Amino acid sequence: MLKTISLAYGRLSPMNVGITGIAYALPAREVTTAELQRRVAPGLPPRMFEQATGIARRRIAADDEYASDLAIDAATKVLADTGRDPLDVDLLLFASATRDMAEPATAHVVQAALGGRAHALDVTNACNSFLNGIDLARSMILAGRARTALVVTGETPTRAMRPELTSLAQARTALAGYTFGDAGAAALVEPVTAGGILDVDAETHSEHWGVGGIFGGGSRHPRGDEHTYFSGDGHRLRGVFESIGPGLLTRVLGRFGGSWDGFARVLVHQVTVPYLNRFVEVAGVPRDKLEITVDELGNMASATLGVQLARVHPDLRPGDRVLLVGLGGGVSLMTMVWEVS
Repeated sequence: MLKTISLAYGRLSPMNVGITGIAYALPAREVTTAELQRRVAPGLPPRMFEQATGIARRRIAADDEYASDLAIDAATKVLADTGRDPLDVDLLLFASATRDMAEPATAHVVQAALGGRAHALDVTNACNSFLNGIDLARSMILAGRARTALVVTGETPTRAMRPELTSLAQARTALAGYTFGDAGAAALVEPVTAGGILDVDAETHSEHWGVGGIFGGGSRHPRGDEHTYFSGDGHRLRGVFESIGPGLLTRVLGRFGGSWDGFARVLVHQVTVPYLNRFVEVAGVPRDKLEITVDELGNMASATLGVQLARVHPDLRPGDRVLLVGLGGGVSLMTMVWEVS
């Protein structure tokens, strides 16, 4: 039986802090899943990747296009949309599973391009990084450490795809890596007069950290191609999320009326189409509340929720509530409720 440790935050401060701008960026190059499989695994059954994942295509960054570039693109858009100057920002968080380099923080690369002078640092927690970044920005504003925060992500997980598969056995551990697509997103977070981020809840089950990941680049495996590719047990990872996810959703629903009717949209991290279908089945969320991106853009790591939120944002109205559901390797789950101001 899994022991659950929950961190539930709520309306802890009279100050309202919300998302006042959101934008996303995509690389220009589109690659179909069929093309990808022909390149890396021509000997496997045709359309195996697409049938297993439900992903038809995704965007892939150019060779000279980096995680920071996607973040800069999205950040430039959100600053323009909100009429803000980079010097208005006093906290810049690069919140991503992907970084340009081990050191310095990629946040400095982004800030140099934008021309700001904010306190800048990286936040990383697999596919929950961007959601964690927004929560951290909110917390620092509530603590009086910042006033205007820019949270950005740039994800290039396609660079962790194994370039060649030589057997079905290898495909089983590497298949999750072929779900990826590249993207960037940016959110402006600051005090608002009403609404804002109403609720944050999280669960972490770190005993499952080895289920999947990119294990190279740190002190365990500083070099070596074998550890630079994503590897993991997709079925086991799905089983972990199914075991621990419903309790988190039940709690947040209980705090907001006990049904999905209280939310205009429900945005969830998307790994594959079968994963998403299983989420709908287990959680009971009405499908029309979702914003489905995985079939055309793949698993964009932490940028997934940012892209979804930016896509639905034009249709939201003041008072609408959006539930964001994050899933990340490690394993961590997170929910955030945002009410449009």
